[in-house]
Amino acid sequence: MTLDTAYMITALVTMFVVIDPIGIAPLFIALTPGMTRAQRRRVAWRAVLVAGFVLTLFAFLGEAVLGFIGISMPAFRVAGGILLFLTALDMLFERRTKRREDRTDETSVDDPSVFPLAIPLMAGPGSIASVILLTGERPGAEGLVTVLGITALTLVVMALLLQASSYLEHVIGKTGIDVITRLLGMLLAALSVQFVLDGLSAFGFGPGTG
Repeated sequence: MTLDTAYMITALVTMFVVIDPIGIAPLFIALTPGMTRAQRRRVAWRAVLVAGFVLTLFAFLGEAVLGFIGISMPAFRVAGGILLFLTALDMLFERRTKRREDRTDETSVDDPSVFPLAIPLMAGPGSIASVILLTGERPGAEGLVTVLGITALTLVVMALLLQASSYLEHVIGKTGIDVITRLLGMLLAALSVQFVLDGLSAFGFGPGTG
């Protein structure tokens, strides 16, 4: 099995941007007030494990579910690209952060690891669509292993950042987080357009068609 470096980079950038460990870190602080470092560590890893399970499930079964309900992979690629583009717009104009903060305010659960951290902040519509799209780009073992490996790597980075979230917010500051979020939003916008173009080309539209 040969590894496609370009595909790996695309998958890494997509999953990192969509799951957005840096953007979730400040919200993690707001969701865990008064917790000790050990308690925060447990919440972070529990959230990551739940999100990992959900995304793995969709990586294995997502395309089969689409086939069962009669949706072709190119059609889902176009729809997923549009969804990711809307997510990118939210990141660029800070609507995503505002919506996440609203979810934070609405929850009164003592342990926020499953809701809202794992679902929908980590394993939300954008990340679920991404794993289905990326595994669909490379059917078979190569795509599945690559996407699952990169998703696991992203979630481990997420857990480590959440544990260091108080330090991160102190060092980078709100302005630094806003700048990074907008840069990642630009990257996601470009990737989402590429997903749409790939889907359209399968229908005979766009670049790469005769």
